[in-house]
Amino acid sequence: MASTKTAKALVPIANGTEPVEAAMIIDVLRRAETIVTVASIEKHLQIDAAHGVKIVADALLSDCVDLTYDLIVLPGGMPGAANLRDFAILERMVKKHAEEGRLYAAICAAPAVVLGPWGLLKGLKVTCHPSLMEQLSAYATTVESRVVQDGNVITSRGPGTTMEFGIALVERLFGKEKADEVRGPLVMRSNPGDEYTVAELNSIEWTYSDCPKVLVPIANGSEEMEALSIIDVLQRAKATVTVASVEDTLEVSARRKVKIVADMLIDDAAKFQYDLIVLPGGLPGAKKFSSTENLIGLLKKQKELNRPYGAICASPGWVLEPHGLLKGKKATGFPPMIEKLSDKSMVEHRTVVDGNVITSKGPGSALEFALVMVEKFFGRNKALELWKAMLV
Repeated sequence: MASTKTAKALVPIANGTEPVEAAMIIDVLRRAETIVTVASIEKHLQIDAAHGVKIVADALLSDCVDLTYDLIVLPGGMPGAANLRDFAILERMVKKHAEEGRLYAAICAAPAVVLGPWGLLKGLKVTCHPSLMEQLSAYATTVESRVVQDGNVITSRGPGTTMEFGIALVERLFGKEKADEVRGPLVMRSNPGDEYTVAELNSIEWTYSDCPKVLVPIANGSEEMEALSIIDVLQRAKATVTVASVEDTLEVSARRKVKIVADMLIDDAAKFQYDLIVLPGGLPGAKKFSSTENLIGLLKKQKELNRPYGAICASPGWVLEPHGLLKGKKATGFPPMIEKLSDKSMVEHRTVVDGNVITSKGPGSALEFALVMVEKFFGRNKALELWKAMLV
């Protein structure tokens, strides 16, 4: 039986933290009803994460010093990991936490850049991002696995392994039954690490001038893993991504309460044209999208001009379908919501491209979804370069 206990986790973040890793860790842990505190080591709650993403923490780390956690987990990203390493308050906290025999974990750059130099990996088998394995070998025995557990330490490799990492943390805290319960709705890959696949019909070239201009709307209740996966991957590919809030404020509280700061409000974003508009899921967010007149107007204009647009998870059925944006198109979506699609012939596929429309299943397919967008704009070689670097 899964444990019924509650658990408290601390996720420190810094300027330069990898946003996909931070968001996925927080999201998966909160799905398991872990009490997660996202703590900024900076002087302000808002941090400038990697790839242009702005995240607002729940607290300053300096205010968490005297609190006790069942788990402390460090996301990667550079220079985020180096900033974590150099913050003396965090070092003291994690060392005390480890001395007390509590669970600690790190991913991507953080095992090699943070835990290793702090002396917290001695005699252990661990992993990290492939580019830092040689550096990590000075501190521990390295293992080329996606997730490694040894004693009270769990380590993992990068953005594409974060969901598996999060599930391993849940299983360690609450047991396998709870981990399986959380895993189900994530629509995780059955073959992690293999090249991503896409079902494509009516292939057309996605064109742009200079660099692709992409609009990613977000709302209160948007799925943070999906939104940040799309933003992160497209920014890595050097697309120009505009994150637009459909709320009255730039700061949006996503589905699992990760706070993301948009670049502008949708009314301002509607003044421009885009090479691609793509909607994250999350049911509360999708419902808000569907009732946002400016956004629906932008999408309809995109369709009229035969420019690409897309959606993932709840948004194909809750936004695109009811507004006629999937007419004559094949699509997929989140399994419990595919009944909203009038054409269900392609719903078994994880990502579907039909001409200028791209759709995908859910959180576990979000990185693949974004990589397919990169492929459509920049070619498969560029997408595979990112796939390899992110370990999707």
